[in-house]
Amino acid sequence: MADDTIAAIATPLGEGGIAVIRVSGPDAVGVVEKAFRSKKRLSQVESHTVQYGHVVHPADGERIEEALVTVMRGPRSYTAEDVVEVSCHGGIVSVKKVLDVLLDGGARLAEPGEFTKRAFLNGRIDLTQAEAVIDLIRSKSDRAFSIALKQVDGALSRKVKSLRHTLVETMAHIEVNIDYPEHDVEELTNAFIREKCEFALDAIEEMLRTAEQGKLLREGIETAIVGKPNVGKSSLLNTLAQDNRAIVTDIPGTTRDVIEEYVTVGGIPLKLLDTAGIRETSDVVERIGVERSRSAIASADLILFVVNGNEPLSDEEESLLEELKDRQTILIVNKMDLATHIQMDALYRRLPAERIVRLSAKEGEGLERLEKAIGALFFSGKIESGDITYVSNVRHIHLLKKAKASLQEAIEGVAALMPIDMVQIDVRNAWEHLGEMIGDAVSDSLIDQIFSQFCLGK
Repeated sequence: MADDTIAAIATPLGEGGIAVIRVSGPDAVGVVEKAFRSKKRLSQVESHTVQYGHVVHPADGERIEEALVTVMRGPRSYTAEDVVEVSCHGGIVSVKKVLDVLLDGGARLAEPGEFTKRAFLNGRIDLTQAEAVIDLIRSKSDRAFSIALKQVDGALSRKVKSLRHTLVETMAHIEVNIDYPEHDVEELTNAFIREKCEFALDAIEEMLRTAEQGKLLREGIETAIVGKPNVGKSSLLNTLAQDNRAIVTDIPGTTRDVIEEYVTVGGIPLKLLDTAGIRETSDVVERIGVERSRSAIASADLILFVVNGNEPLSDEEESLLEELKDRQTILIVNKMDLATHIQMDALYRRLPAERIVRLSAKEGEGLERLEKAIGALFFSGKIESGDITYVSNVRHIHLLKKAKASLQEAIEGVAALMPIDMVQIDVRNAWEHLGEMIGDAVSDSLIDQIFSQFCLGK
């Protein structure tokens, strides 16, 4: 447990109906009690109760705010320490005044993520659960939220701990045979080690199989909307975002810079980048926009190449299509509400049919075909569901790959009849890599780095 008490604003700054200041530590109740006046003293109230009263200046009793104060004594709290939450009116000035009084009363301003860090250090959650908290906050879709929630609940932790238990059993069996070689039956021992390692390897490979899906659902697919001016790129962005995020006119070259927007298409989060129309231009500002469009294309996971179905492909579009055909590209033939003058047969010879989508961004028609095309391109037509435990964190994926490599070496060592004490080294390495996932034997610097990504008050 930490020996000091921390405080921070737990809700977003700005105007709102309510704001919450969170206080945690051994003197959390005492710090708030100094500045809170109600019918009962906070030190005398039961845990997990709410008290109505006023926040005052301790020196002269001047009222600062009307508030509700919730007392949660450890270990039954978010941090497993004493936690007090002060709920007051959601205004910038009022919240700052309340926080200042609490800091003057002995609390220290919390660092980013320090509340969750204390929950981890105090053993209430492990590192995978702690990292899932920030994923929960940053979720861009229902599916990403669901993945993060399962990890906060410990679904991934339980699976990793179960695998580590299997490897501990394996190491214990090896240790017995090292200490008492006269009782060792080499063939049975090797069969036992191989069986346990193959079981753990299969489980890790299953998690890695869905890891790419999990990563995309967590972070979103970076998607560049490209095409020449006035083909409907901005209309497509607005339709997908269900908002007028981009200016739409009949004047070519309206979009001069890259416009960014998060949307969810068929349960898949997309980070949409509406780019400037790609064409030769003498306009200095537009030329910079075109260069940025090229940069967005280079870094994108998915490219939505929009063309106007009401007219034939231009030479620039022919060239761009050839350039993008080997990328993760979906060709969108827009303006299907108008007469079709583009040569569809020629397009089908250039790209597979499932990567060509006809729609009308203006009318919002054909979007379900776009959803299906994206799903087929990235998720083999469907997103895994049910009891699948997604691994979406890059750190976790890296450690699982290292554990997998160690187990493969252990299995190969058994097959080559290597001494079992040598095989045990690989089994232990796999066990340690899995331990790093949940926070066993992890460095202080890594812990600091992970929690520094959190917001204040979390």
